[in-house]
Amino acid sequence: MALRRGGGGAPGRLLLLLGAACLIPPSAQVRRLARCPATCSCTKESIICVGSSWVPRIVPGDISSLSLVNGTFSEIKDRMFSHLPSLQLLLLNSNSFTVIRDDAFAGLFHLEYLFIEGNKIETISRNAFRGLRDLTHLDLRGNKFECDCKAKWLYLWLKMTNSTVSDVLCISPPEYQEKKLNDVTSFDYECTTTGIQNLYHQSLIFRITLCFSFRLLFFKHLFPDFVVHQTLPYQSVSVDTFNSKNDVYVAIAQPSMENCMVLEWDHIEMNFRSYDNITGQSIVGCKAILIDDQVFVVVAQLFGGSHIYRYDESWTKFVKFQDIEVSRISKPNDIELFQIEDEKFFVIADSSKAGLSTVYKWNSKGFYSYQSLHEWFRDTDAEFVEIDGKSHLILSSRSQVPIILQWNKSSKKFVPHSDIPNMEDVLAVKSFRMQNALYLSLTRFIGDSRVMRWNSKQFVEIQALPSRGAMTLQPFSFKENHYLALGSDYTFSQIYQWDKEKQLFKKFKEIYVQAPRSFTAVSTDRRDFFFASSFKGKTKIFEHIIVDLSL
Repeated sequence: MALRRGGGGAPGRLLLLLGAACLIPPSAQVRRLARCPATCSCTKESIICVGSSWVPRIVPGDISSLSLVNGTFSEIKDRMFSHLPSLQLLLLNSNSFTVIRDDAFAGLFHLEYLFIEGNKIETISRNAFRGLRDLTHLDLRGNKFECDCKAKWLYLWLKMTNSTVSDVLCISPPEYQEKKLNDVTSFDYECTTTGIQNLYHQSLIFRITLCFSFRLLFFKHLFPDFVVHQTLPYQSVSVDTFNSKNDVYVAIAQPSMENCMVLEWDHIEMNFRSYDNITGQSIVGCKAILIDDQVFVVVAQLFGGSHIYRYDESWTKFVKFQDIEVSRISKPNDIELFQIEDEKFFVIADSSKAGLSTVYKWNSKGFYSYQSLHEWFRDTDAEFVEIDGKSHLILSSRSQVPIILQWNKSSKKFVPHSDIPNMEDVLAVKSFRMQNALYLSLTRFIGDSRVMRWNSKQFVEIQALPSRGAMTLQPFSFKENHYLALGSDYTFSQIYQWDKEKQLFKKFKEIYVQAPRSFTAVSTDRRDFFFASSFKGKTKIFEHIIVDLSL
């Protein structure tokens, strides 16, 4: 998030902002509004009030700019401006309020500019800015905050928001005085607990600060969250991660840029940085395969055939290793890696009528086509899963319900075994385990996506998730927290968290990713991230953090 320093004095800025308020948006014909309050100046689209103790109520619904200056109200209450849904600019400079309540700006879905400069703010509630989806600029200058644990939520919000925010300065504690809140680095140590065992050592509890001990006694208030860690300035459709020689890498398929971008985790800068770039034509998948000390990447392409690259130590880059025959793979949609009895395989799900979903096997010299699975079914996804100790492949298709193939030990081939009935139009199936139980998540673009559990005989449905427009439903886990990320083309993507008591997934957090196509969990340096690929926007990297809600 970019932080900007403002220039000039407060009076000059105020005159400029008031002038700007009168000009946003420009009006072809200015006229006086009926019932314009005595302390206000009104035009067709804007209202400017000086010294007011209240917010004008009887105003047209299309007012786009409201300025309240030198007012006497003491707080911004919840939904205080909800009767002005068309506001694009709200200026609240040089007032005397000290508190901003939860949902203070609820209903202002189109608000882009929010100025709260030169007030006496002591408290901003955790959800004060909730609902400001179009906010691009927030000015908090002239307010100094106590940068203790109570400000941690604001610190995290500043890290997460895409809005441009002015510098937020600290007045206390002494070590942070006149420093930016965004530069504070010790919240992780002061406001979270790293040793639950301290609960049982009363003598130690009395030696630490009262704030820290309170949080230890109420450990249940420690709350996981996801914040934007890094934004990559390009589109993508799939992300894969792999480890090599104690380093963590990520391979990102970028069809519009015709690249398979390989990133490396930088242990110094604590960011993912560019490492290598495999070029191609309409790349839709990059899958890493580690065999002995060698690193291969399967690059699936819509045009020009698919290929396999190998990392060359002498060239310090990936070079082409072999081609994948075009006659079998026409429109690759998914790559799945698996191992059976020390043998390495991968399967490419082909979604064209002319192609064949094909299993490939490593033979010490390269990969060769081992088994064609079936024709004419336009497979969109392949998932390898162990069921009761036996190897299976689940193939998803737009033309039939998901089918389950079982590995035959005699023929050493996959053979049809069963299907998942009444589950038409499934784009993808992903398997995951919780408390030794096997689950499946089934992504559906039309209708509800499903969560199913294996009951020793078949998969049974345990939950339906509304998912119109969904292209991916990805399970992942961090620190014994289990999640599902549901990506939608029509609305905000949802992260669900597993509720152990109810044995169901419940809504946890909304994130905005344009046209998400995959979610991938990555862990490194005792930090947890998940990548959200975007077909139409920027690729985002979220970090899984622990927030203290007892503050």
